[in-house]
Amino acid sequence: MIANRWQDSEAAAFQDAAGQDPAARELALRVYTSRLIGMDPDLVMHGGGNTSVKLKARDIFGEELDVIHIKGSGWDLETIKAAGLPAVRMAPLMRLRELAALSDEDMVNIQRSNLMDSTAPNPSVETLLHAYIPHTYVDHTHATAFLTLANLPEVAEATREIFGSKLALVPYVMPGFALAKLAAETYEAHPGIEGLLLVKHGHFAWGPTAKASYDKIIEHTNLVEEWLASRRPGKLVAVARPQTASVAETLATLRGAIARHLPEGAAMPVFDLRDGDAVLDFLERKDLASLATRGVATPDHVIRTKGHPLHLTRADVARGPEAISAVVDRFVADYIAYFERNAPRFGGAKTMLSPVPNLAWIEGIGLVGMGANATAARIAADIGEQTLRVMADGEARGGFYPIREADLFDMEYWSLEQAKLGKGAKPALQGQVVLVTGGAGAIGLATAKVFAAAGATLFLVDRDQAALDTALASLGRDHAGHACDITAKGAAASAVAACVARFGGLDILISNAGAAMTGDVATLADETLRASFELNFFAHQAFAQAAVAVFRRQGRGGQILFNVSKQAVNPGKGFAAYGLPKAATFFLLRQLALELGGEGIRVNGINADRIRSGLLTPEMIAARSSARNIDEATYMGGNLLRKEVEAVHVGEAFLALARSERTTAHVMTVDGGNIEAALR
Repeated sequence: MIANRWQDSEAAAFQDAAGQDPAARELALRVYTSRLIGMDPDLVMHGGGNTSVKLKARDIFGEELDVIHIKGSGWDLETIKAAGLPAVRMAPLMRLRELAALSDEDMVNIQRSNLMDSTAPNPSVETLLHAYIPHTYVDHTHATAFLTLANLPEVAEATREIFGSKLALVPYVMPGFALAKLAAETYEAHPGIEGLLLVKHGHFAWGPTAKASYDKIIEHTNLVEEWLASRRPGKLVAVARPQTASVAETLATLRGAIARHLPEGAAMPVFDLRDGDAVLDFLERKDLASLATRGVATPDHVIRTKGHPLHLTRADVARGPEAISAVVDRFVADYIAYFERNAPRFGGAKTMLSPVPNLAWIEGIGLVGMGANATAARIAADIGEQTLRVMADGEARGGFYPIREADLFDMEYWSLEQAKLGKGAKPALQGQVVLVTGGAGAIGLATAKVFAAAGATLFLVDRDQAALDTALASLGRDHAGHACDITAKGAAASAVAACVARFGGLDILISNAGAAMTGDVATLADETLRASFELNFFAHQAFAQAAVAVFRRQGRGGQILFNVSKQAVNPGKGFAAYGLPKAATFFLLRQLALELGGEGIRVNGINADRIRSGLLTPEMIAARSSARNIDEATYMGGNLLRKEVEAVHVGEAFLALARSERTTAHVMTVDGGNIEAALR
């Protein structure tokens, strides 16, 4: 059931923050209830739905006029502000009803030309529908329960059973002028109704106040939910969960199979796996193959998920890479055929979108959202999970039958729908999954932030869970991590498998973790040297081997970047335990580059020195400065440039190497200039 989240105190706080102007206070309530709707994924998700309020305003001449404030393009109800509800003059919108037809381009132009603020975002494509419903507040949602109802074959009978005459049905028409007119005519033919059900699409409700309209949204949705719950099937037999390693192998194989259908140089998709009990139960259905071809729960979803998911059966997974590739090949061929069947209706005006899937159903493993980055993958997965609930409830109540192929194509290739995804230059590392060991440390986290700013998806590996959680929080949403002792047997393989299970694959390994162990080589304890080799060499080797296995499964090359150290070429007295394994890692880098270059796997590294980190602590800096009889700033700037080298500079050097497409077997020095450590 959907909770009614209205709180008088919160509503009053929104109004008080808006000031004393009556219109501003009403708009504040519109913002408040819009957020209440937006924060519940079972009402709307990821920019879906729209809300409006009709108010009085004054133009530059001081004349009063009617306006409608409606959600603007690019705004999400969950976080919307008053600026995201631009005001549009009502009179010109109402006059449009006199027209027999109106193109999308003219509709957008008229709406935009009647904005009270010319700098405001474009009003929603459903502005006219909101305008033509003669109520102050109007709300439109894509509630999970209503999507089930909207896609039933006997939707009219079911709606009457639940609502009697309180709701009227609007047959499916694409959003825009025609739908607005049809909805208005439906409303006028059914005086006294409380809402509209747009068949195959969603739900509208309204009221004289923000609270009244919101209350109707909750009341109506819960009535449908109660009706569905009475026929909801019980839980299926529990599904045994596969090992993370086998999941990772399947996902990396799938990612590589998809990549073969992308342009050369294009980034592979990032994945988001959902393997909760409800998802795994659904994927046990006997009618899964049929449901996989049915379509989307609401037309708005097609731009995020495409018309249907790629479906991998248990047999496909068991047969391995060739079978998985064959399923991907069929999906791509089917999509191309779908485009070629429908595009001629537009006389060559449509250009085919990427034919690869945005969603996958993998039996025994889960549902996978796919996208250009982790955010897009999460959105696709969220919508995919909601669709499973809609399908399951729909089939229990008579069937799930969404819009037809032609309508689906029209929505997918509608310019106003595609505009929701935004345009602009993509970040340099968009789609790149980057694993950083020692990711919660000074250099590791600084490097992660540099790569995240370049558009990469980060997976941090570190020993301490609390430090890891703090590091991930500083990166923001849609990154992940794994806590482990990287020197433990099998730890590297497990960490890389966890990364692949989370994001579908791996593109760049930054093998950064290390620690400086000290002691004179002549008297160095054997256990100290062995411990240093475990961390400063063998962990690097193990992560490299695990990464290469993923790169080979994906078949698109990859990168390994090592944090070596100036100790590898310029040993320091008392640092044998650190320098010896680092020198071995330096050789490892070059050996891997030699062996892997033919596969498109690049291997490079950084030789850094005197960076504030877990290796060079404040205590060490103080002691060394004192021993040299200089201040700390002079000590830290003890290089040719006379400037301290910071962790972020190491991160930027790693990024430079990552973007150097024709560079391998190279070690870049980041030390401000130290001739004794310079490479020849």
